[in-house]
Amino acid sequence: MVASMLCFASMDACTKYIIHDYGVAQVLFVRMVVFTGFAALLAYRRGGLRRALHSKRPWLQAGRAALAVVESAAFVLAFRYLPLADAHSVGASSPLFVVALSAPLLGERVGRDRWLAVVAGFAGVLLIIRPGFTSPNLALLLPLAGAFMWGLFQILLRLCSRTDSNETTLLWSAGVGLLLTSFVGLPGWTPPTAQAWVLLAAIASLSCLGSLTLTLAMAATEAAATQPYSYTLLLWVTVLGVIVFGDVPDRWTVAGGAIVVASGLYAWHRERVMRATAARA
Repeated sequence: MVASMLCFASMDACTKYIIHDYGVAQVLFVRMVVFTGFAALLAYRRGGLRRALHSKRPWLQAGRAALAVVESAAFVLAFRYLPLADAHSVGASSPLFVVALSAPLLGERVGRDRWLAVVAGFAGVLLIIRPGFTSPNLALLLPLAGAFMWGLFQILLRLCSRTDSNETTLLWSAGVGLLLTSFVGLPGWTPPTAQAWVLLAAIASLSCLGSLTLTLAMAATEAAATQPYSYTLLLWVTVLGVIVFGDVPDRWTVAGGAIVVASGLYAWHRERVMRATAARA
């Protein structure tokens, strides 16, 4: 999981480096081309493409995959205007959106402690944004919207997993993503330079490697055991932001990010306690 987060952080650093010269859709299109090949190869080796393409809930899969494209675009666009650490400090609120959305959409019981964690986490987000205390940076709304969409994506992913295999979900994510980004990315294509091709190849490769290591982590142990390590993404993007771009987060971003992470970890802890109590009962 730690290696996976390092891959995704490195991918975001490469994206931030190139996004000032190339369109969001173009960067995502190249990423999706490689990711689709990766997903197709994985599906082929684990039962065949035809079997993986068959979904019992195709409209849900398509909507979930389209949402993932918009969420990715929001974060990629945010990297054009924000330091990596600032964007991911706000984006770290996505687990709190999962908690908030799981009650109305999945019918799960969310106790008082987890609701308090959600409130505290969003207070941390407000500390980063600081509305009314500084000149408004509307770009911070991009990772906040991305965090909401990523939380909703995870809810829809849980619904899809009830009827479809992991290979089906992965292949639909790649295929729908490739289709959507090709419509937007190809018409406005800007011929990349040699350096840009290297960065685009790195972005696509790191995306696949991050997905692979994430899959291996999930296969090795229960998801709850790996969840806390996903927050190392914030550490990696902070280090890369300082080294590559010279972006040192201010004390408000650090404090707000710490509150968001602590709230997410507490919500995760309470969920484990609740499940353990239910299992004993």
